[in-house]
Amino acid sequence: MKETLVKLNYEYNHTSDTYSDGDVEETLLQFVKENEQYDAIAAATDSFPIFYHLSKERECIVEPMMISKNDTVLEIGSGCGAITGALAKRAAVVNCVELSERRSMINAYKNHSCDNVEIYVGSYQDVHLDRQYDVVTLIGVFEYAMHYFHSDNPYVDFLLDVLGKVKEGGQLYIAIENRLGAKYLSGCIEDHAGYAYEGINGYPKYKNAKTFSYNEWINLLEKCGIKKYRFMYPHPDYKFPRVIYSDDFLPSVGDFVEPSSNYYKKRGKSLDEIQFLNSLDMKNEFKLFANSYLICITK
Repeated sequence: MKETLVKLNYEYNHTSDTYSDGDVEETLLQFVKENEQYDAIAAATDSFPIFYHLSKERECIVEPMMISKNDTVLEIGSGCGAITGALAKRAAVVNCVELSERRSMINAYKNHSCDNVEIYVGSYQDVHLDRQYDVVTLIGVFEYAMHYFHSDNPYVDFLLDVLGKVKEGGQLYIAIENRLGAKYLSGCIEDHAGYAYEGINGYPKYKNAKTFSYNEWINLLEKCGIKKYRFMYPHPDYKFPRVIYSDDFLPSVGDFVEPSSNYYKKRGKSLDEIQFLNSLDMKNEFKLFANSYLICITK
């Protein structure tokens, strides 16, 4: 079994592994302790959790982030470390906050050679880091704000609290699905609820997570008094982006040729996703129906 240079900090760990993909995480932990060829394992598996946590494609979401070799980075909700290694290659220091002890162990062994990474195991509310960072990331985390802040406006409170951890002139990056994304309109299941059309209908039943449309994001940013921001559009989504569009590089009609994956689950088909996307005004309508957003906020 290999050793890890990643530091695990248990000072704030007062929780159990309640957020988990189940027993498959034990298999995943053994894989990363004993192997280096994560891509080969991801390509050969028929287990989506293993593919999801080990696929190198996950790292592509980091490509447009402005991170220099002297920067400090805070990764909130680092999970099993799919993104951590890519951040560590670009930055001087990466601090992670992760609720799950087992997922933190997977991260530590997966990225065992990263001596600039420290993982704080514990709930975001309990981990008190007396510093600000050049870059803070929320990759697939912001939608769970109601679990961090039990208030009338948990998303506003969470966003403002996280922004307080960013240095003046630094960046906060948020990656999240668009609840009105073309893949959802065409019949893909809502990623969090596990069934179709829940987000499109405004989450009438599912209460454990919530994503936002483009205009809802604009309203949320304005409510928080945030004026410096820009949108990017990972396609087919932020989890496995093959291309990341921006307002300076938007798609052209005909660029979309392959429907979004439903990731090992059956999907309906209420409309032709590709035909729909290619019918849009790419300067305006595409932003409304992009499957995911990567939002860069400058403090």
